[in-house]
Amino acid sequence: MREMIEVSKMQGRPEGAVGLSIVVPVYRGAATVGALVAELSALRPAGGLEIILVNDGSPDNSGEVCRALQKTATVPLTYIEHARNFGEHNAVMTGLRHARGDYVITMDDDLQNPPEEVVKLYDHARLGGWDVVYTRYAKKEHEGWRNLGSRFANGVADLLLDKPKGLYLSSFRCMSALAVREVTKYRGPYPYVDGLLMQVTQRLDSIEVKHLPRAEGRSNYTLKRLVLLWLNLATNFSVLPLRMAILAGLAMGFFGLLGAVLTIVEAFMGETPSGWASMMTVTLLIAGVQFLILGVLGEYVGRAFLSANGKPQGVVREVLTTEGNSAAEAPRQRVAS
Repeated sequence: MREMIEVSKMQGRPEGAVGLSIVVPVYRGAATVGALVAELSALRPAGGLEIILVNDGSPDNSGEVCRALQKTATVPLTYIEHARNFGEHNAVMTGLRHARGDYVITMDDDLQNPPEEVVKLYDHARLGGWDVVYTRYAKKEHEGWRNLGSRFANGVADLLLDKPKGLYLSSFRCMSALAVREVTKYRGPYPYVDGLLMQVTQRLDSIEVKHLPRAEGRSNYTLKRLVLLWLNLATNFSVLPLRMAILAGLAMGFFGLLGAVLTIVEAFMGETPSGWASMMTVTLLIAGVQFLILGVLGEYVGRAFLSANGKPQGVVREVLTTEGNSAAEAPRQRVAS
């Protein structure tokens, strides 16, 4: 019965819509994106399939490879080129704005997520009526430091986001058209797709899929990129850091008051002051907390300033589609639409 309902929904789709869109941000993916597109093109999901490749300012020849794939594609394929590197989540947001599917899957270009798992993920979301389905791995094939960073990021997300406890936030995810429509309303320069999804819906689920070793090269996520991702999560979708700064200020105020009382008592008793070492310890401790609080406030103010001044989320240089293989250049377009 559920499958009949799904078929009727698809039959009522507007012209040009498909059952499933697959958005792939491409960065240093020249060696793997061709194999990925070939395997995805062989899939036969309900309602049809389209592929969207977003070249996020890749420094290798990923753009040439993607253009060649677009010309020879056996399924609808859209190639989008960013004018520079804006980051994975920014590239995903650009791809989501061009997606026409009833459901949209995002995945990396490194073949660590097997394409044969795509239909399994899609069917789970479609037949279960979920808005978002994440994937989890029985065994992750990332480097040790990357796995540690992912666990830390998910722990931070448990504190800052309104999400089910322990839900693993993976970049290999499936979203309904409703979730995509609401998420892409965000126009700020610092998107965090999972944070936006948590604000849209609580109809979430996860399934276990295979995770393979990298076919080529090394992970594009460096420690710097992970830190920037955590900052996006912490400062764009929660005021908890500000509240922690307030608590730190209150705590240091309490200890400062306690120290003042002890100093007055010591003065009345005529004893020798504690000394330079203890004074410097307290001074440095208080100064450190003050600078921490100023840093948190500065991060919020700086991001608000850049957003108000129109820092772009993504600048689209070129869009190529299989329909006529025509280029739609938008050199002055600040945010893909």
